[in-house]
Amino acid sequence: MELKTPDEIARIGEACRVVADVLGEVARAAQAGVATAELDRLAEARTLERGAVPAFKGYLGYPASVCVSVNEEVVHGIPGPRVLRDGDIVGLDFGVSLGGFFGDAAVTVEVGRVEPRARRLVAATRDALARALAEVRPGARLGDIGAAVQAHVEPLGFSVVREFVGHGIGRRLHEPPQVPNFGKRGTGGRIRAGLVLAIEPMVNAGGPDVRTLEDGWTAVTSDGALSAHFEHTVAVTEEGPLVLTLPAG
Repeated sequence: MELKTPDEIARIGEACRVVADVLGEVARAAQAGVATAELDRLAEARTLERGAVPAFKGYLGYPASVCVSVNEEVVHGIPGPRVLRDGDIVGLDFGVSLGGFFGDAAVTVEVGRVEPRARRLVAATRDALARALAEVRPGARLGDIGAAVQAHVEPLGFSVVREFVGHGIGRRLHEPPQVPNFGKRGTGGRIRAGLVLAIEPMVNAGGPDVRTLEDGWTAVTSDGALSAHFEHTVAVTEEGPLVLTLPAG
């Protein structure tokens, strides 16, 4: 685990503020009748206006600036001609690079009026992230984070994705350690002040299994059930978690 200095955390925070601002604007634009490619163009334009660079575009060959994952798509959905419809839920995963440091966040948006179970899934995943963040403090274990996610969503009848996990972040988009959204309390590496993590629960309305489509990127639920995704970049301080990707206000 690479621990960051206060100055490095501040610089990661600058990247994270761009992420929060741009992601908020893209989330507000995710309305019925809007093509997912339009969301991607908006994300890239607003990022460049702020002097940052989209972190995902070109990363391991990914072709877009923002991942747009609709309904049964779990993560890494590629924006294109698909038009959002009333009742969709849309996962938006977005990161930037600014001054040599990275920020990363995700949110799931409800488009128009969604079904009650979809609304409960989105709420449960959002709440699971909040519970996971509350575990981020010096002396805790990485397993405590995943255990908090599981303990919240599984009693509600939802499942946690195993194939994709959170990660460290800083001068690289993905750094050690991995941060699973499942696990047992008291296990895993010890959390220390100076660690910066991207914590990102991915929760399915059905079973936990996923598969990847022929595009090589888009991961979908194996059973076709809905999926939701939320993420924040958080720094560990002696006082507890400092969430760097919170929206302004």
